[in-house]
Amino acid sequence: MTQIINALSDISDRYDVLFVDLWGCVHDGVRAYPAAVAALQAYRKGGGTVVLVTNSPKPRVGVATQMRTFGVPDDAYDTIATSGDSARAAMFEGVVGEKVWFMGEWERDHEFFEPMHVIHDPAPITRVPLNEAEGIVCCGPFDPMADPAVNRPEFLLAKTKGLKLLCANPDIVVDRGETREWCAGALARLYTEMGGESLYFGKPHPPIYDLARRRLIEMGKDVPNAAILAIGDGIHTDIAGAMGEDIDSLFITGGLSARDTQTTQQPDPQALSAFLETEKAAPSFAIGQLR
Repeated sequence: MTQIINALSDISDRYDVLFVDLWGCVHDGVRAYPAAVAALQAYRKGGGTVVLVTNSPKPRVGVATQMRTFGVPDDAYDTIATSGDSARAAMFEGVVGEKVWFMGEWERDHEFFEPMHVIHDPAPITRVPLNEAEGIVCCGPFDPMADPAVNRPEFLLAKTKGLKLLCANPDIVVDRGETREWCAGALARLYTEMGGESLYFGKPHPPIYDLARRRLIEMGKDVPNAAILAIGDGIHTDIAGAMGEDIDSLFITGGLSARDTQTTQQPDPQALSAFLETEKAAPSFAIGQLR
């Protein structure tokens, strides 16, 4: 039974580490949520460790830089694990070949192709047109407002060529302020539905959780699952991922599922229960916004 709580501090002393989603929990893609920042700062001051676990296709340095522009201070977290870093490592290991067709916004996503010195003997990756490609690297749609179906012609050719699609961000949609946008996960889902093969590295899939634990070990911290709480607003990413990893979770209902859970300050208990039953999800706790 999911317990609705009033504040992170109600339960935070049960956990040594937080795995915290960013978009919809700590910021809205434009600016930080002050209450969320304050809650994380207080948790860290009490001795807790905050790992930001995000489906951003950016490397962690790029995410840190971006967060400063949103107003998220450095003292709100300890380290960052991104699906971008997890997917980049796989790309440089050659999982989709050396010649790749890139999907995304190059000005935003070019950091994805910067060298990773932790990879021994990385594959020499080059971007090529689709008809010359050995695989697809998808950081997002070319136009985040366009229906993913506009990519069907290219995906049909890619499927015919037997190309694998590396998905750097499994999120289906994200809310940037008041605007909902499509993400790379929507394209990967479409490609799979068309019979292609998509490879995922962010939540809810294991590679990003392995990366998050490696980040902890880098800090000299190796904690059991029972000491970790995952926080996020994605029922199919954050909560499903936590359930798959056998760690407790705090569902932020005022994000992507605000309408379904009838969240204003807090979720409506009956609406929340019905939503979770429909989604076959069982977060440990729920709250309207991280605070």
